[in-house]
Amino acid sequence: MGGSFGKCYDPSGSQFGIPTYPWRYAPKGLATRRQLRARGLRPGGQPIAAQVLRPRYRRGPLTAYLYRVDRAKKVRPMTPAKWAALAKANRARRTCPKCRSDAGYVIPTSLGMCVPCAYPDEQLAA
Repeated sequence: MGGSFGKCYDPSGSQFGIPTYPWRYAPKGLATRRQLRARGLRPGGQPIAAQVLRPRYRRGPLTAYLYRVDRAKKVRPMTPAKWAALAKANRARRTCPKCRSDAGYVIPTSLGMCVPCAYPDEQLAA
């Protein structure tokens, strides 16, 4: 095998320590964390089974770790306490620290406050 495909193909794991496949050539039964999550699963403490590498021009390759689907566990459901904590955190992100009102949107970190507080002169002119 030549080119970048051959550099990323190591199913025995002799070169990288774990089985390595080129991008989009992973065997069936293995999935990334995102692919597991899309199926409602999580790795569940299992070790990394393999990796896929995607070569890039002038930079190191992108690496995605793969986990066995048959050993994955279901995602834990959110408890009422977790839902409450998430709602509280999102409410804090929408609250302006200057006027203490709910802006109705997430306050931009670049401004640090709601738009009317950040640009009071422009609001009066409009």
